[in-house]
Amino acid sequence: MKTFLVCALEPSANLHLKEVLKVYKKEYKDFNLLGIYDETICKDFNLKSKPLYSSHEFSAMGFIEILPLIFKAKKAIKQLVNLSLTQKIDSILCIDSPAFNIPFAKALKKANSKIKRIYYILPQVWAWKKGRIRIIESHFDILASILPFDEQFFSKSIYVGHPLLDEIKEFKNKEDIKNILSKKDNEKTIAFLPGSRKSEIKRLMPIFKELSKNFQGEKILCIPSFHLNKLEIYGDISGFKIQSNTPKVLKQSHFAFICSGTATLEAALIGTPFILAYKAKAIDIFIAKLFVKLKHIGLANIFLDFAKKEELNPEFLQDQVNVLNLYEAYNKYDYKAFFAKIDFLKEYLKFGSAKNLAKILSQTQ
Repeated sequence: MKTFLVCALEPSANLHLKEVLKVYKKEYKDFNLLGIYDETICKDFNLKSKPLYSSHEFSAMGFIEILPLIFKAKKAIKQLVNLSLTQKIDSILCIDSPAFNIPFAKALKKANSKIKRIYYILPQVWAWKKGRIRIIESHFDILASILPFDEQFFSKSIYVGHPLLDEIKEFKNKEDIKNILSKKDNEKTIAFLPGSRKSEIKRLMPIFKELSKNFQGEKILCIPSFHLNKLEIYGDISGFKIQSNTPKVLKQSHFAFICSGTATLEAALIGTPFILAYKAKAIDIFIAKLFVKLKHIGLANIFLDFAKKEELNPEFLQDQVNVLNLYEAYNKYDYKAFFAKIDFLKEYLKFGSAKNLAKILSQTQ
């Protein structure tokens, strides 16, 4: 039985990890995990070991909120390096989170650890910090990319597919699209996805709550499962139906208002028309603008930018995020243009990544 040392700090990283482990267990054999990941994985896969840290302990957003976690991260890296030197580990799997995983890889190399290191979901060097490319390629053995255009930046990246094509089980068909186009506004189901981090939620929920008053049909508030026992952070949620399965919510909804993140790409792939709304601390936006040179912030739009195609959905940032702007954009939404572009995204991403990454793990030692 193989043992993998895993660093999955983000909620999305853990969702992607679970899909990989499902395939691994089905096609190969049982496994053991060490490291940082969602503790529910232990129950889901009947693991005897527990994570060194729960991934939720490292949840943060923006430059300012990350600062208090620096000391915890340094301590965790020392402990993880020690595990790599004292335990029998077949490979190390780092998922996303470059602010943690790059220093971890450096510490492993300094400690002369010989365990094969895999980086799954590569840092967005196409957005900023291109200097990371050389560091990543010299500190990781395998670069498992989920974006077709990563190869333009990393010389040894391998495109393994995109995880959302594993996780999304149902897509809107022609009848669903026809239903959206013919449905009256007062009969539409509208989904609101204010993000997964507390700071995102607190900034967007008051606006989403006020915006929701403009709709007479069913209104769904989609929240992460780990927030189901913390509904107070959402404020007044009367009038909303609460659900936590994002793909299911998007499949049954006629339209969605979504905080920037993975959910925007999920909506695009499933075929749910949506508007992106994003608010952050002013200092975070100021710093980001100094370094990030992108036309859009939504993943679907970024993909289309690289493919030299027009944007898929409207994006509203900071002060632009208000009830008037969002509702006006909803009323002017070009549904036909949206539906004409979503097939391209599926063709562009090609296939899911779980099977290919599970194969890579099975071959490492």
